[in-house]
Parts: sequence; C-alpha cells; structure tokens
Amino acid sequence: MSGAADLGAAIEVERLSRHFNGLKAVDEISFSVGHKEIFGFLGPNGAGKTTTISMLCTLLKPTSGRASLSGFDIVSQQDEVRQSIGIVFQDPTLDDQLTARENLQFHSMLYNVPKGEREQRTASVLDMVGLGPRSADKVETFSGGMKRRLEIARGLMHYPHVLFLDEPTLGLDPQTRSSIWEHVHELRQQYDITVFLTTHYMDEAENCDRIAIIDHGRIVALDTPGNLKHSVGGDIITLKAEDVQAAQKEIQEKFSIEAGITDVSEADGSAGKRIRLEVPSGRTMLPHLLKGLSVEIQSVSVREPTLDDVFLNLTGRQIREESADKMEFMRTRIRRRRMR
Repeated sequence: MSGAADLGAAIEVERLSRHFNGLKAVDEISFSVGHKEIFGFLGPNGAGKTTTISMLCTLLKPTSGRASLSGFDIVSQQDEVRQSIGIVFQDPTLDDQLTARENLQFHSMLYNVPKGEREQRTASVLDMVGLGPRSADKVETFSGGMKRRLEIARGLMHYPHVLFLDEPTLGLDPQTRSSIWEHVHELRQQYDITVFLTTHYMDEAENCDRIAIIDHGRIVALDTPGNLKHSVGGDIITLKAEDVQAAQKEIQEKFSIEAGITDVSEADGSAGKRIRLEVPSGRTMLPHLLKGLSVEIQSVSVREPTLDDVFLNLTGRQIREESADKMEFMRTRIRRRRMR
C-alpha cells in the first residue's frame, strides 16, 4: 500500500466495544485505516464485522470506546460522518421498481448533491461499474451481480471519503465476484477513496492492503495478507489416511520433532477428515514422511499457506466459505430496523 501513511488516517478506532444483553459483540478493538487503503475485516459470520461497520457508520452507538472518520467523531458528529461515507450492506436496499438512474438520482437528493451535478455524476458512476447501457432499466430486471455493482455506484454518488463494503459479493459466483473487484480497484484510483471491507471469502481478502482478523468480537491479528501467510511458515501437507487417528498419532510420535513439523491436526474437508501438517518444506518432507508411516495413505497434497491457514492457527478452526444462514440474515434485518 502506498500513500496511506503520508496522508494520515481515514479511520481511527480506539478500544471500541458494543454489547448486546451482556454479549460482547465487539470487544475493545483498536486500529487505524490509512487514506486510500483497502482495509479488510476477515472473520466468520457472527464475529463482529457487521456490528463494527454499523458503529462506524453511526447506525449503532458504541457501548464504550471512540472512533473517528475523516476527523469526525462517530457519536458527537454523526451528520458529518454520514456525509463522508458510502455504504453497501449485505442485504439489498435498492428500489426494484425504479430504474438504475432513478435509484441514483434519489440517493443524490438525499445527500444534497448539487442539482446541476446529478446527471453527470449518475452517468459517470454507472459507466464506471459497467451499467451505463442499462441506466433506463428497472432494477427488478438486474442479476444479483448487477445489483451489487449498482449499490456500489450509489454509494459513490456523493463522493465519499470512505466506502464501506459489508460482504459485498456474498452469494455471487466467482466470475461476478472477480468482476466487482476489478471495479472496486478502479473506483479507488479514480475517486481517491478509502475502502473498508468485511468478508469471509479468502480470495476476496487478498484484495486488501491490510487485514484485521476478527473472532468473537476481538482482533486477533492485523497485517498485510502476505505477512499473515508468512507467519504460518513453510508448506501445508494434507493427508487422507485409511485410519486418520492412527496416522496422526504415528506422525506425532515419529516425526514432529525430528522433521521440524510445527503442527499436526485434523482438518474436515468435503471428502471427510484429513491430517493437516505444517512443515518447513513439503518437497523434502513428503518422501521421508510416506516412507516412514505404517498406516496406508490414500491421498496427499502440498501447498503454500493461505489466509484460512492463518485463521486456523489463530483460532483453532476454519472459516467456512458459505453464505450466512437464514436466521443470521433475519437477525441482521431485525437489528437494522431497530436502528432506524
């Protein structure tokens, strides 16, 4: 990331907390986000990502702590904060009976965009997200990916300093997700904005300059994607054995100390349980490992660490790359209605 440190912080958060009926949804988190930085919150559903965004966007008052956006306090200067941000939430908020252009025009009026600039801004952001030819079409005719792109365009209509993207590609296919991220990178450069992202998709988190890994309301790590993966070290070997428990026990007894294996654990996959090993070098370790085991090994793979491995190391479990279930979706909608 370049430029963020030079221009100061777009977001400052200090010991921010939010409790719900005794539950610590967000528990004294502190971090800062630099100007023009793409900053990500990575964590499973229910980790505190959406609650944090809701506080930073002034939709939810913190229980304790403080935060500021573009120098404005999120509690005492709410109007100034709201004028400084754009928001794209998980659940759709577009009017399906209006056209793409009408949705953006209505938003521009709410945010007091000068009347003489509305048409030009509307055309500009629609072209930027590839929806210019569909500006006169009703949103009900749009695909899920097109709606997400339109919501991002709407969030940019008043030229915000910070754009919040709460699970921006949740439920979309990989090709559409990739296309949306191409647009996000272009938007950051053209509009000179800071992007604050929440996600539980590993490949999406790779787009961030820095990532804060959040679990049970607390930040457990914060660094660049590369540095976080480097912290795991070495390679990851995954084995499928005829008897997983016996193979795991034999590896721990025969190889852990001798071969420099730093972690041996069970991992659940789509094809059942596996043994997961962290080793300095998969290429040199694997022949030695297979030759020394008496338990039958059915399959094996070697790869470099991923952000999922980082999360597993820090929390002891994996992030499931799946959509929020229906109950979580409904709870989010109910909380948002209460905030209005």
